[in-house]
Amino acid sequence: MNITINVEEMDQYTKVYIGGELDVYTAPKLQETVFPHVKLNQTLIIDLTEVTYLDSTGLGIFVGLFKSLNAKNGTLQLVGLSGRLKRLFDITGLSGIMNIHSEVEGGV
Repeated sequence: MNITINVEEMDQYTKVYIGGELDVYTAPKLQETVFPHVKLNQTLIIDLTEVTYLDSTGLGIFVGLFKSLNAKNGTLQLVGLSGRLKRLFDITGLSGIMNIHSEVEGGV
């Protein structure tokens, strides 16, 4: 149950690189690291290329980020989703409301 999180702040956006397992045990670390970067009119790009596992707690973090950013007129973009992760977002209906790109370049 390991997770790596790296944050890169740019002028127009913040990019977060996540690796490992995102579950009930690692979600609090992600929340503590990422939510302080939710700013007015900001784009937050989350690169999930290295995520090997995602459960409902992890999905809940993304829903929370999406709501927080919308409230501040910002946007959330998820990039680098594997086929398995993309299916999770499709099944839950989140892919219909969130900006999701399989390719990493799609988010910038």
